[in-house]
Amino acid sequence: MKMNARVLMRIAAIVIAAGMIGWQWWGRDHAQAPAADAAGSSTAAASAPPTSSAPNASTSAAARKPAPPEKLTMGKLTLTACQLKQPHSAATTPAFCGRFPVPENRADPGSRTIDLKLAIIKSDSAVPVRDLVVYLAGGPGQSAIETYPEMAPAFAPLLKHHDLLLLDQRGTGGSHPLTCPDVEKALDKFTDAAPTPERMTEMIGKCAAEVEKTADPRYYTTTDAVADLEAVRQALGAPKLDLVGVSYGTRMAQHYAGAHPDAVRSIVLDGVVPNQLVLGESFAKALEHSLKLQSEACNAAPACRKRFGDWLATLHQLHAKLETAPPQQVTFADPYSYKPVTRKLSADTLAGVARFFSYSAATAALLPLAVDQAAHGNYAPLMGQAKLLTSGVSQSMQGGMQFSVVCSEDASLLKSRPEDKDTILGSSMIDDVLAACKAWPHAPMPRDFHAPFRSSIPTLLISGERDPVTPPSNATEVLKGLSDGRSLVVAGLGHAEPINAGCMPDLVDDFVANLQPKKLDAECLKRIGPIPAFVNFNGAAP
Repeated sequence: MKMNARVLMRIAAIVIAAGMIGWQWWGRDHAQAPAADAAGSSTAAASAPPTSSAPNASTSAAARKPAPPEKLTMGKLTLTACQLKQPHSAATTPAFCGRFPVPENRADPGSRTIDLKLAIIKSDSAVPVRDLVVYLAGGPGQSAIETYPEMAPAFAPLLKHHDLLLLDQRGTGGSHPLTCPDVEKALDKFTDAAPTPERMTEMIGKCAAEVEKTADPRYYTTTDAVADLEAVRQALGAPKLDLVGVSYGTRMAQHYAGAHPDAVRSIVLDGVVPNQLVLGESFAKALEHSLKLQSEACNAAPACRKRFGDWLATLHQLHAKLETAPPQQVTFADPYSYKPVTRKLSADTLAGVARFFSYSAATAALLPLAVDQAAHGNYAPLMGQAKLLTSGVSQSMQGGMQFSVVCSEDASLLKSRPEDKDTILGSSMIDDVLAACKAWPHAPMPRDFHAPFRSSIPTLLISGERDPVTPPSNATEVLKGLSDGRSLVVAGLGHAEPINAGCMPDLVDDFVANLQPKKLDAECLKRIGPIPAFVNFNGAAP
């Protein structure tokens, strides 16, 4: 799918599949709980009334609750107390932060040095267990530190006994991000343009030229990130790692465990990307499968079936209509400023909303209604959501690093698929990747990079039944190479949602504690289910 020029330059999010979209709805309300609790405790101590035996109330309060340390030493590293910001909130998460220098090109001792940003979130326990939990973020291109607030509910049980490492992968967040702000600024005027492949190649070339002033994009791949994580582990005192990978982070986890099996104690993969999967190749097929499951659920609900009929057929008819018609100018209320704005509506806009609505059960419940409204000429709901979706993705993704990964590791194996011709996404996403990689400097694909992952490390695989980008069949494929693994599928959920849902955080904690995936009692997952489709703007039918 083609997106507007600015978004493509910044993130290429629709091209590659962001891993955190679902969490922005599902986890946002819950992500602030740990920080809010900490702030509440601090406020309570500071405002405690004086007692008859304590003439100095502030001194008494300080004696009862010692101030947290300003420094943390782990292995050879000394980290400084910091607060991790949460998006759209004044709340913060207390942590210890630092920077870790690594060579950009490990094969050249004379290459530039880049700094990796890392943070340690301390366990609730005064004496945590020795093994260290590591969150590997999605994307490719997302910052582990910046996206952690949406992930906080998933890690809350683990933090009772474990410290947590957040490491921004090179090229993302605070780890020498690959950005081209001058090119982005120049392209602001083209927000409604859907670039041709030739224009895409030109744009990416200009961005690459800007990035190359401070970085060599060839060295921002999964293989480089695996070496970085091992170097950080050694500096922290070489603890065993419990890897928690989400979306693209599942690729990172498998490659790290393959390169350093003795360093890994356990693996949790949510939104599984098999090593043999070529990113982008199956996106159109996976979305069609997700939409079919959503449609079947609507057909099984009398109120939904009566209200929308075959809404999936309506979606395809509307998409075909927009493909053959000139882009329409649509005026709608900007979802951020509420001021009227005018944007062009095209088949690409519709495909993007259908895809990203499907990432989350909460937004998937709105999709039949949005499609129905658009089919009856009311495009405002669809256009408003399109703006929210692209803005939310752009705030959490580094497009340069994404190109470095995909162009090195996947593009040489990508080709247009005739069988995708009649799908909502079609082959345009693959075409866009190939056009971008013509201009983006990248390393050759490592030998055996796409070999299946085989391991005896205890591994828990998690999938959403309706995941539109990494369906449960991906986990089934990875499970074939595991001697001690288990796959859990949560009904009705989308991409990278299950790890935050219901009892799943407790199941993950149980797994990491006991390393017995096949003995987990997962009956509680049956209580999690899809959100019924909205039949009007007031919600679903009773």
